[in-house]
Amino acid sequence: QVQLVESGGGSVQTGGSLRLSCAASGTSFALNTLAWYRQTPGRQRELVASITSSLVTTYSDSAKGRFTISRNSAQNAVYLRMESLTPDDTGVYYCNADLIRWDDNARRFEYWGQGTQVTVFS
Repeated sequence: QVQLVESGGGSVQTGGSLRLSCAASGTSFALNTLAWYRQTPGRQRELVASITSSLVTTYSDSAKGRFTISRNSAQNAVYLRMESLTPDDTGVYYCNADLIRWDDNARRFEYWGQGTQVTVFS
């Protein structure tokens, strides 16, 4: 089994910064694309940023220029550095992993973390 564990959320004033971390644990898997999503009440979960195994990154329009996604393959981890935060960035941030399980016929799976709350106050 594979688990994604997030950390780094919290409350910050407008203009502040936060760094989210997500680590994948388990055995016999290989990570493909990793991503961060945000969910706010009454809205669907939306993609904030993603990074492929080749380190190709994509960002939502609101994240461009302020957020940076990165990964550490040796640690099976993905990070999201968020700067110049505004109240519109408030939400629960979820780590998402597209991976292959070698112990399950090399099938592809999608996993989600439990979510971490980010609150930006003015």
